[in-house]
Amino acid sequence: MKKIQLGIAVVALLFIGIGISAIGKGGSPQTGLNIGNKAPELKFNSPDGKEYALSKVNKGKIVLIDFWASWCGPCRMENPNVVKTYNTYKNSKFKNAKGFTVYSVSLDKSKESWVAAIAKDKLSWEYHVSDLGYWQSQAARLYNVNSIPTNFLLDANGVILAKGLRGAALDDELKKLLK
Repeated sequence: MKKIQLGIAVVALLFIGIGISAIGKGGSPQTGLNIGNKAPELKFNSPDGKEYALSKVNKGKIVLIDFWASWCGPCRMENPNVVKTYNTYKNSKFKNAKGFTVYSVSLDKSKESWVAAIAKDKLSWEYHVSDLGYWQSQAARLYNVNSIPTNFLLDANGVILAKGLRGAALDDELKKLLK
């Protein structure tokens, strides 16, 4: 009987050790691109030259990092859904967050086209950034983006909750997070 109890204790300690190493030091998730990881930091300029750091935008809010471009047909077709979702949830109270916003990362190479698409598609949130690097965008490389539109949904602490949410899937995921 004591051997069984000792075996159970050893297995329990192994699971605890695995859990702690998976979380990382200080109980914080590891930075990465998988669900459950802390999203890598992004810090880029808006069309008017203001720098927006993802970590500052993310404080206390659910954030959708949305990779798109003015020249991308599927992105432009998805934009009305993102606008509708933003307008629906921007002031919502979530279980562990206050509000929702979008951090749009453009893979444009033309500032004029980028700005025109923001206006035409009525992308009314504040956080639009780009390095105008096209497919060589630093943000796209950091997030392994090789097709757009693509996105990452973050919790209020910058942890990735979901990826690749398009259409009703984004709305469905946000509904689950409401108070």
